[in-house]
Amino acid sequence: MSATIGRIIAALDELYPREWAADWDRVGPVCGRPERRVDRVLFSVDCVPATVREAEEVGAGMIVTHHPLLLRGVSSLDPTGYKGDVVHRLIENGTGLYTAHTNADVASPGVSDALATALGLSGLRPLSPVDDGPRGIGRIGELATTVSLADFTARVASALPATTWGVRASGDPDRPVRTVAVSGGAGDGYLADAARAGVDAFVTADLRHHVAGEFAETGGPALIDAAHWATEWPWLDLVAAQVRAACDVDTVVSDHNTDPWTVHRASRV
Repeated sequence: MSATIGRIIAALDELYPREWAADWDRVGPVCGRPERRVDRVLFSVDCVPATVREAEEVGAGMIVTHHPLLLRGVSSLDPTGYKGDVVHRLIENGTGLYTAHTNADVASPGVSDALATALGLSGLRPLSPVDDGPRGIGRIGELATTVSLADFTARVASALPATTWGVRASGDPDRPVRTVAVSGGAGDGYLADAARAGVDAFVTADLRHHVAGEFAETGGPALIDAAHWATEWPWLDLVAAQVRAACDVDTVVSDHNTDPWTVHRASRV
């Protein structure tokens, strides 16, 4: 099985149109000649030096990531710098790179659908819809049965890939949880949407101390905070299956943990 980089780009553009991305975002192809044939595509949340090495090791001629490598403007690709070195390695290896970020966040199915499915939610609908359609940031769904917040937090921890960060929750451990909102990646901008929706719990990442503390005092849903990388990783299986079906190319999902937090010690309680 093989396909060209251009064919894979076309398939991804159809699945995750670039015009769906936020104005500040940088999505689409980064490097790789469209006519170059590839036998295998590697899918990863981030493009880091270890990801480029993994592509070499598994024989992937293209990498598809969620997070942009070049989100902010650069004036140099000096190979002695971090991003310059990554770009040089990609080009020297003939490896293409493509990013689907906020356009994959709002897609249906997209990043939050994959997260919700991993947690066992059904009957999904957008948390923050776009034009009242199926697209939008986040998803709201239902668990098959009501469980306690403590048990649901344990379910989240077991469903997501392991990280040093782990999973933490804010709320009464015995609080019943049935209706759940999720948002892959940083989601504290959607706390108000979760509160308005009347969900029992909101699963996301990168929650800030003061925002979470004030939210907890208003009687909103319980909060479950997981590692950013872990909440977006389930999407990789989804997009890999989509590309495999559309392009008849071999796919590999990277298990390499690109979460930046590497040491954790529990405080005495």
